[in-house]
Amino acid sequence: MKKAVQTLPKITLKQLSVFVSVYQTGSTSRASEALHLSQSAVSSALTELESRLQMPLFERVGRRLNQHPNAHPIYVQAQAILGQALTLEHYHKYQAGQIHIGASTTIGNYVLPPLLAKLYKALPDANVDMYIANTQEVVSEVEQLNIDIALVEGMPRPTDMKAIEQRAWRTDTLMVFAKRDSQWLSGLAAYHADEHCYELNIEQLARLPLLVREAGSGTRQIIDEQLLKYLPHAEVVRAIQQSEAIKHMVSADIGLGCLSQHVIETELAAGKLIQVKVAGIDLSRTWWLVWHKARHQSPIWQTFIDILIAE
Repeated sequence: MKKAVQTLPKITLKQLSVFVSVYQTGSTSRASEALHLSQSAVSSALTELESRLQMPLFERVGRRLNQHPNAHPIYVQAQAILGQALTLEHYHKYQAGQIHIGASTTIGNYVLPPLLAKLYKALPDANVDMYIANTQEVVSEVEQLNIDIALVEGMPRPTDMKAIEQRAWRTDTLMVFAKRDSQWLSGLAAYHADEHCYELNIEQLARLPLLVREAGSGTRQIIDEQLLKYLPHAEVVRAIQQSEAIKHMVSADIGLGCLSQHVIETELAAGKLIQVKVAGIDLSRTWWLVWHKARHQSPIWQTFIDILIAE
């Protein structure tokens, strides 16, 4: 039986690094500064890579470089290769490993910290980077292979479904809430002492100012799909970018809010805010784990996954 002949790749890590830097910065001059190489060396490496691949990666228009449609899939693969090479290169220096974690705003601010505490307890020397933004921004970073794993609130909507793995993780409930003794509830909402909450119907809620997260956030996605569609004639709906801002505005009695139970649990327990149930409306939602199939799944990655699954 003939032994299989191993073919050595002619593409180099330097060529891939140059391409990734040009892709990210948009020019050979900025890439040369980032990589501490001469501009001619950067241009040469990029030309060699295009020759090896037998396809253009950029279209040259004067001094400008415009991304060719071929560029993005090559960029994704190059990021994966370079990431694995760096993991190998720093294996002994960072034996516990490095992980880039992304999280949508509510999870990142209120749920992720105790999970990180468990990760550091399991791997005291872990090197963790975090990126917190709204769901669509985080999913975009996963697609670009800038994040190893993401925890998001809304249904992930990646550009390339075949490249992204997503798994249902936990269930969360959004709450409509108000300041205790709010002017907006006086004489309108029924108070249920046994459940420590008010109750409104859809028609009553539609007459009140409602403060919600901005479009693109996972919280807003659920509000659009499960609440606002029943409020086509709502008096005022204000989009606010930060959950903390919504909470403080509701505390100032500017209107009612709608956020995850995790965001307002301290204020609910202290009696500063109060839940407002909306008859016939279910605001439960699923939280998701998201990662790129091409991303290297290191030992620290698997440890973190085990912690999440055990929750």
